[in-house]
Amino acid sequence: MFNQLYESLIISFKAVFQNKGRAFLTMLGIIIGILSVSLMGTAINGIDNVFNETLGMFGKDVLYLQQFPWFMGNAEWWEFRNRPRIEEEYAAKILERSSTISYASVETNRRVTLSYGDKSSEGVDLKCAGWQSAYIDAARIEAGRYFSQSEDEHLARVIVIGSEVKRLLFPNVEDPVGLDIKVNGLSFRIIGVFAEQGKVFGMFSVDNMAVIPYQTSKAVFGRSWWLSVSLKIHDNANKGYALDEVRYITRGLRGLRPTDPDNFAINQQEAMEDELKRIKSAIGFVGIGIAALSLLVGGIGIMNIMFVSVKERTQEIGIRKALGAKRWVIMAQFLLEAVIIAVIGGSIGLLLTTLLVGVVKKFFVASLSLELVLIALLVSVAVGIVSGIVPANQASRQDPIEAMRYE
Repeated sequence: MFNQLYESLIISFKAVFQNKGRAFLTMLGIIIGILSVSLMGTAINGIDNVFNETLGMFGKDVLYLQQFPWFMGNAEWWEFRNRPRIEEEYAAKILERSSTISYASVETNRRVTLSYGDKSSEGVDLKCAGWQSAYIDAARIEAGRYFSQSEDEHLARVIVIGSEVKRLLFPNVEDPVGLDIKVNGLSFRIIGVFAEQGKVFGMFSVDNMAVIPYQTSKAVFGRSWWLSVSLKIHDNANKGYALDEVRYITRGLRGLRPTDPDNFAINQQEAMEDELKRIKSAIGFVGIGIAALSLLVGGIGIMNIMFVSVKERTQEIGIRKALGAKRWVIMAQFLLEAVIIAVIGGSIGLLLTTLLVGVVKKFFVASLSLELVLIALLVSVAVGIVSGIVPANQASRQDPIEAMRYE
């Protein structure tokens, strides 16, 4: 039995490579289909990997009280724009009234230019935050320290910079802690450097940032209209209960009646997870549609070429059956031929995917996994079996006498 299968496999390989041009044209549909499936899978894998890394930046146990939700859906921007702003005193009042919040920090952001000597870094995201953000922020300090409560309250001009800012301003300095830099022309002393955090969704760097005390920012830059409050949940507190409690307290602070809708947003990590699911679904539906169409065309092409192959080799089938070849041997021969065409096409598609992943990574996140490679090859085998089963069955049913007479 194994000898017969091996012989059928050899004959199938020879049949495929005797007509290389025809076989390659037949493979094109499979190549495009597997390429589509693989690229879709690499994009989804990349999103998953980067999203898991990005989640740590937001913190699983942190709530963000803000005027705008992170994702607005179908709502109009002006509806959120007209909401009352978040007030500075909310942080202290929520911390005082809540049983589930351990730290609360008022925060605001602005774009600034940082400079040191003849070097400068433009468009830096400057976060102005209360001292409690040291216990809320998930970013790790690589060198130095965070600013203290005393420095925040006494308007100290101190700053913690991101790794990218350090690289741009201090390319030849190992540890810039203690040095003075300019923030929009004003002098600040570096007291810490954040460890490298990477990018949000693999695209937007969060290392091009710096943090100064909130009270200092008010004294130097004036009040900011756009404020938010970061809230750290107690380790032993239920997150759902904490969210409801913060919502209840905030509604009271804003004087809302029971029938009034919320005029604020409490953002959290779960919003990112929901958005990820929508992105993955969109990529999945488009990718599956393209891949299914390509694989259907490729499968029809393989089936068509296998019918031609059966016709061309009718006498060969008759001779083999006359010499004692069983029906299943003939069927296996043509089925293996269809599978070989599909697998070679799938392998070429995977090779092209591997080459294209490097290009895709420059514009979008992508990651090719072993699991994805195995799935693509299994899909190729399945297409080959489905496409070859009917022609193979037709070949196995040939009458040996009639087949040998066929011209």
